[in-house]
Amino acid sequence: MSAAASDVRRSRGSEGAAKRMVALQSVPYWLPLTSTWLFAQVKHLPAERVESRVVCDGVEHLDQFDWPAIEQRKERGVKRSFWQAWREPSWSRFVVDAARRAGAALIHSHWGDHACRDVEAAREAGLAHVATFYGKDVNFLPRQKPKWLARYRAMFAAVDRVLCEGPHMGRCLVALGCPEAKVTVHHLGVDVDAIAFRPRTWDGGTLRFLLAGSFREKKGFPDALDAIGEFARDHRDVEIAIIGDASADPRSHPEKERILAALERHGLRDRTRLLGYQPHRVFFEEAARAHLFVSPSVTAADGDTEGGAPVSLIEMAASGLPIVSSTHCDIPSVVRHGETGLLADERDVAGLVRHLRWFAENPSRWEAMAIAGRRHVEAEYHVARQGERLAGIYEAAVAARAGRQA
Repeated sequence: MSAAASDVRRSRGSEGAAKRMVALQSVPYWLPLTSTWLFAQVKHLPAERVESRVVCDGVEHLDQFDWPAIEQRKERGVKRSFWQAWREPSWSRFVVDAARRAGAALIHSHWGDHACRDVEAAREAGLAHVATFYGKDVNFLPRQKPKWLARYRAMFAAVDRVLCEGPHMGRCLVALGCPEAKVTVHHLGVDVDAIAFRPRTWDGGTLRFLLAGSFREKKGFPDALDAIGEFARDHRDVEIAIIGDASADPRSHPEKERILAALERHGLRDRTRLLGYQPHRVFFEEAARAHLFVSPSVTAADGDTEGGAPVSLIEMAASGLPIVSSTHCDIPSVVRHGETGLLADERDVAGLVRHLRWFAENPSRWEAMAIAGRRHVEAEYHVARQGERLAGIYEAAVAARAGRQA
């Protein structure tokens, strides 16, 4: 492979670094703006135990997600669709060569469909192989393209461990054919120490709502806006901030039209700021201004789901922002109904309205709920703790593979 086709960025290392496990973090592109949580996951692996090197087709947004060791297969500016890249046989050779140069012991494939792409390279290079599913790969792909069922089953047979965000996603993976013994729940961590905790208060004036996410049906934005619109009939002084937008995915454009229609239908357009995609820091700036975070995810008509739970819910719970969400997928593992937030059934707009009214009628109870939410995140979703746990998963996978090969 020519130097022009590979961008190699190597860390200086330190004394004793050779004793660390070298893990290849395999992704299609490093890294979309919507994948801040993945950057945190890799960044907070314990450096004394794991050295991570990224292998990918290409890079983007390095101003926000720079990493000291990246190998990309394509020249900068040359971008392939996932399907084009998946079919190109040179990917396996690229990964094998990268693994051998780095002395890697393990490859961690991010997204289940991408893990299928890594099976051959892991086998040829003799790497332990861990795969993580995140959402679209769990329900949408197998439903829309049944050929993925066979690909997944072959991958499940080959990999050492399959990680998922919660028990609901774990059950979905078993239903897809993954041996239950290989499924491990591993929560996505957030940098709790970097998130200021400030329980929100409300004096009865303008009530400010925050919505955030890509404009996809599974995010439930129209339901959220219908609920806010109904709520605003009695509490007319409301403001809404929406972070996110339609993307290159054609499915997002009709959803944007539905979102705009909901704003018009309830007369909320002049009380809504449509902010588009924003850097992560802006998300937290808007959260600091808000009183309620509304995120009622649903199962889309095409089968798309969150798979687990939006990381934004974890972050907002850590910040002390009250949450109204849904019982979708693994959200109840993140937001405990009645304790750390309020959950309605999927597409239950009336239930969402009741929860909004409860918060408006009980501002004195916000603080206790915020404290419970913060404690839950610290115990189960702290990124440093999750990094230690992930390193342990890596080490167990490498040891098990070495035992089988002995």
